[in-house]
Amino acid sequence: MDVVDLRVAEHYSPGMPPIHVHRRALFLLASGAVLGSCRATRPTSGMTGVTGRSGMTGLGETLARLERGGRLGVAVLDTATGAVEGHRLDERFAMCSTFKLVLAAQVLQRARRGGPALASTVELTERDLLSHAPVTRALVDAAAARGERAATASLVTLAHAAQTTSDNTAANLLLRHLGGLAEFTAYCRANGDDVTRLDRYEPEMNDVQPGDVRDTTSPRAMAGLVARLFGEAGLAREDRATLRSWMIETETGAARVRAGLPAGWVAGDKTGTGGGTCTVKVNDVVWIEPPGRAPLVVAAYYDTATPGEWPSDAQEAVLADVGRAVAGA
Repeated sequence: MDVVDLRVAEHYSPGMPPIHVHRRALFLLASGAVLGSCRATRPTSGMTGVTGRSGMTGLGETLARLERGGRLGVAVLDTATGAVEGHRLDERFAMCSTFKLVLAAQVLQRARRGGPALASTVELTERDLLSHAPVTRALVDAAAARGERAATASLVTLAHAAQTTSDNTAANLLLRHLGGLAEFTAYCRANGDDVTRLDRYEPEMNDVQPGDVRDTTSPRAMAGLVARLFGEAGLAREDRATLRSWMIETETGAARVRAGLPAGWVAGDKTGTGGGTCTVKVNDVVWIEPPGRAPLVVAAYYDTATPGEWPSDAQEAVLADVGRAVAGA
């Protein structure tokens, strides 16, 4: 498989080292059957009071042993039963760019329900661009080369860019086009999540200091929200398949939870990373399809408690260990 230079992390800036990963094959076979069978999740407000057995007894203790300073919060939700296992399930953590997975779902669902069509376009110029804008910057540069004052991008292009490359400009444009930050939080509430909240735009939303509840979620809440979106009460079947394929296409999490999963397991994710003005955050929300069983949702949030600009390999490896623990359980 080809090795690619992947400069798509949420807070990438010039001078950061490139991340070299092996390009994953896209396992899209039988997606309709897999997603159509995901019907047993029972998320409630904040996913409290979930019953059922996950078959992963003892996983919480294993995850607690992975905590190497700071706080590691992990929820593992079994979509067959709705049962949740994990560690620090209900503590708040900075979302960082993991919110973009939910934002992409919001775009798909609103278009399906009569909101802005996926083909609707948004205008953008050089003034809109943030430091991490791999897709939107290319669009603006191409428009300038044609002598045009502004570029245009469809909502589906922006949603795909926000999910697969974590394009910050794309996320901000979508948030504003859909009605702002309060509309995102309202979307979470409408889907049974009374914990997750978005209060600021990129990149300010990544600066979450101890005790700050702005732009936070809990592992249990995020896992429950994603499970609901992929269940029959959430996105339409076609939109579930689209979002699933985008998550599998995403490569920003190659060194995180997916790195600890066995070869052949189908998985897709959305990462989140913080640093600079706050302690380093290393996050990953993952949809996993183990062979022969219902899918799992893993929401992993690691606040390292270490100041820095960017996570170290060792800090990212903690989330790879989470993947190994889940697979082992």
